[in-house]
Amino acid sequence: MKRFLFFLILILGLATVTFAQDGGSAGVNALDTVWVLLTAFLVFWMQAGFAMVEAGMTRAKNVVNILMKNLLDFCFSTIVFWAVGFGIMFGAGNLFFGTSGWFLKDLTGDTFGSLAWTNVPIEAKYFFQLVFAGTAATIVSGAMAERTVFVSYMFYSIFISAIIYPVAGHWIWGGGWLAQLGMWDFAGSTVVHSVGGWMALVGAIMVGPRLGKYRRDGSPNLMMGHNFGLATLGTFILWLGWFGFNPGSTMAAVPDAISHIAVTTNLGAATGAIVALVTSKLLFKKWDGSMALNGTLAGLVAITAPCAFVSNSSAVIIGSIAGILVVLSVIFIDKKCKVDDPVGAISVHLTNGIWGTLALGLFAQDKFSPNTTGDGLFFGGGFDLLFHQAIGVLSVGAWCIATGFALFFLLKKTSGLRVSREEEIRGLDVDEHGMEGYPDFQGFLTK
Repeated sequence: MKRFLFFLILILGLATVTFAQDGGSAGVNALDTVWVLLTAFLVFWMQAGFAMVEAGMTRAKNVVNILMKNLLDFCFSTIVFWAVGFGIMFGAGNLFFGTSGWFLKDLTGDTFGSLAWTNVPIEAKYFFQLVFAGTAATIVSGAMAERTVFVSYMFYSIFISAIIYPVAGHWIWGGGWLAQLGMWDFAGSTVVHSVGGWMALVGAIMVGPRLGKYRRDGSPNLMMGHNFGLATLGTFILWLGWFGFNPGSTMAAVPDAISHIAVTTNLGAATGAIVALVTSKLLFKKWDGSMALNGTLAGLVAITAPCAFVSNSSAVIIGSIAGILVVLSVIFIDKKCKVDDPVGAISVHLTNGIWGTLALGLFAQDKFSPNTTGDGLFFGGGFDLLFHQAIGVLSVGAWCIATGFALFFLLKKTSGLRVSREEEIRGLDVDEHGMEGYPDFQGFLTK
């Protein structure tokens, strides 16, 4: 840690010296580039957080499988987002998708004009946006855990990073039709989390519930994860990574902006955890630890869209509502809809991605980021902003549902979507990977 801090101080110091010597745009470019890359590294570290959360909340016999999915999500995202996804999302084209900038080439003219507002090199822009694409892709792995064919999941990972995520992202962040309409999503409650959440919902429906999840009368069985410590560690890693996710989305080292965003982000997470825990106590008569973890993440997801546009007190309200929503959503999806989501990904990312996007239309105040969103409904701005946010939610949802069902249906008919009954009982680690996450506990893994 000391070496890391020394390295960080050294890099920032060198950037500051460059700024002092050049006294102009080159210095600003250096500082901004360091900031963008450092925050991108934090967002990349969120892959480890997702891996730990999902491994901890699933059973021991499937640990290798879930970890490999989180690893390969980012590997595939890296390649296909570089090849085509970044161009579709940010390249010059039309209001629905970009048609240029493949392989980070054709950089002349206005190819990536949608990102011209940030003064960093194009490869820094690509890398920062790549780690967001990886995040959207990896959300689905937890919702489809413990029963999905590995090769089919890999095809899904490629397709979402190449087409589904970039097209939705172009609409909002790439200068597309939702941006022109007046929808705002600062760091991705819809672009990242709702896209991943919608795909998680469709995937969980298409693959079906795990064996033994529901009794004959339709009531759910509790299927506990094997390691709450891993899940807690993963939550803290994600919380840390979110300080890259939200403040880093300035893509510039602007002191006031990144400071305010860090505070609103933290308040959303803390209140989400507390309120989810209290809600679980009121409903279940127990202080449910898993709900507290998901409440933390729900608060973070909800504050992601409005983090730059709302006050600290509004962030507390947004996070508190997220904490209630995540508990109610888990109950509704599990018991009423009978959709098996082992880690609560749908409730965290979809339910609260929608809430965070709509919350921007309610709580935004123009003074925090002048000449952007304007004021939301609760601050005298009328219904226009909220209406545009709702259109964004519905349109992105329709896109993801349509493409998601088409993709998973195709996979189901070709490579197969669900493992056999025997493979699911033994665990995916043995049959899909030929190894065990806990080889010293023979026999335990098949339970």
